[in-house]
Amino acid sequence: MRRHPDNDLYSFPSERGKGITGTILIHLVALVLCVLLGFSVPPPPEYEEGIIVNFGTDETGLGMIEPSPPAFREEASPPPSSEPEVFTDEEPLLTQDDEEAPEVKKVDPEAEKKRLEQIEAERIRKEQVEAERIRKEQEEIERKRIEAEQLRQTEIMDRTRKALEGSKNAGTSTTGEGVAGGEGNQGVPSGSVDSQNRGEGGGTGNSGISYNLAGRGFQKLPLPEYDYQGEGKVVVEVSVDRSGKVIQAVPGIKGSSTLDEYLLKVAKEAALKARFDIKQDASLVQKGTITYNFILR
Repeated sequence: MRRHPDNDLYSFPSERGKGITGTILIHLVALVLCVLLGFSVPPPPEYEEGIIVNFGTDETGLGMIEPSPPAFREEASPPPSSEPEVFTDEEPLLTQDDEEAPEVKKVDPEAEKKRLEQIEAERIRKEQVEAERIRKEQEEIERKRIEAEQLRQTEIMDRTRKALEGSKNAGTSTTGEGVAGGEGNQGVPSGSVDSQNRGEGGGTGNSGISYNLAGRGFQKLPLPEYDYQGEGKVVVEVSVDRSGKVIQAVPGIKGSSTLDEYLLKVAKEAALKARFDIKQDASLVQKGTITYNFILR
């Protein structure tokens, strides 16, 4: 009996198993590669894209230009019902049994008015007290300023006088001064060594007045009228016209040793009463000074 040619494969079972195993492995590898490479979901785009759609108002239309939207019409709301609302007694009224409602106190109009008036009066009183305090502070500051200015002027005058006294006699052997001839220091004991006017009405002698108006004499230099326990020197700047009349007087300029308001006032009044010689070739307004020395009486 002759054997079938294919029977040789079946005679080797190990070869057949190897073929089946290899086929399975190849398919498994192909399946894994398809899962990893072919079935992976790509990442979504960062911005999603869409399709622009024209939302019209009708199913048909013609033309290339978009028509303007229709005017907005506000829907008229129905008028409110004129029928009164009817409340039913379906829901029970809420009541409070454990705590009494607070009593509202009645306000007396007269008492409230008096209370407001008292508050306003107290506010006005405080404002007045504060204003008075500020005024006193300002007065005290001004008083201290005037005292300091007077002290400063006095010190300046003392230093100037001492310097002049020392400089005039330095390096000289003179024993007198004057214009009348002879020996002695012409003038009066109560005069000023700085004045070159040695007679009545000049210098700071018995009259207590001196003036400086270059090139012009005086007709009258009245004394200040005062009854005041104060002393010091007041220098008044005067403006004199060609007729010799004092048309302006400014007291307390440089050279004054006091800024006492009363002394400044009487010095200005006396300066306005002074008269000087007429001088037609003088300037329209000639300026000079009149010095008043006030001494305690």
